[in-house]
Amino acid sequence: MIMEDKKLNNNQESSMPMGRQNIILLAVGFLVMVLGYILMMGGGSDNPEVFNYDMFDARRLVIAPLTILAGIVLVVVAIMKKPKK
Repeated sequence: MIMEDKKLNNNQESSMPMGRQNIILLAVGFLVMVLGYILMMGGGSDNPEVFNYDMFDARRLVIAPLTILAGIVLVVVAIMKKPKK
């Protein structure tokens, strides 16, 4: 009976779809995506009559989307990576 319990526990551990490293990568990917959205914030004008050129800053047009894309890639890698046993 003790051997059956050990076998059951080993089978349950190996059937986990994501390991610890995968979950950490997934969390890091989500944090990188949130950072990208934070970088994209701002740039609006309080007065609608005044045009604000900060809206077309390189941070909002280039860096933020690339950061979000990097986060998406990390999430996909975390999902697709086979967990170590």
